[in-house]
Amino acid sequence: MSTPAAEQTSAASEAWRLMGRLFQANRGALFQACSEVSLSPPQVMALRLLDPERPMPMSELAGLMHCDNSNITGIVDRLESRGLVERRPATHDRRVKHLLVTADGAATRGRVEALLAHPPEALLTLSVAEQRQLLALISKAVAEEP
Repeated sequence: MSTPAAEQTSAASEAWRLMGRLFQANRGALFQACSEVSLSPPQVMALRLLDPERPMPMSELAGLMHCDNSNITGIVDRLESRGLVERRPATHDRRVKHLLVTADGAATRGRVEALLAHPPEALLTLSVAEQRQLLALISKAVAEEP
C-alpha cells in the first residue's frame, strides 16, 4: 500500500518526466531562434539571463547557468565580439567584471524572446481554463523554489 507522500513524489516525478518530454519535443524552436540570431544555445541562454537594466557579475551568470567561470568567459567573449554585451570593472572591485547588455544586445534579446514566446502546439490544444490552471500550478511551483 502506498503512502500519500509516496503518491505525491510519484506524481511529481511523472509530471517532471512529462515536462521534460514536452521541452524535448519542442527544442527545435530554440535551435531555430538561435539560428535566426546566429548565436549558439549557450549564448542565447546567457543573453536571456542578463537583464538589460542591471549589470551582472560574470560569476553570477556562471551560477545561473550552472557552469564554470571559464565557460562563461568563452560565451561572453563571443557575445562581446558581436557587440551584444560589454564587460566593465565593478566600481567596488576592479577584479570583478560586470556584464552590461548593449542596445544591440537588448534588441537581439527581444527578438529571441519574441521567437520563443509562441507556445508549443501541445499547450494550445488545452482549453483556456486548462491553460490557466497549468499557469497557476507552474507559477506556484516556481514561486516556491529555494
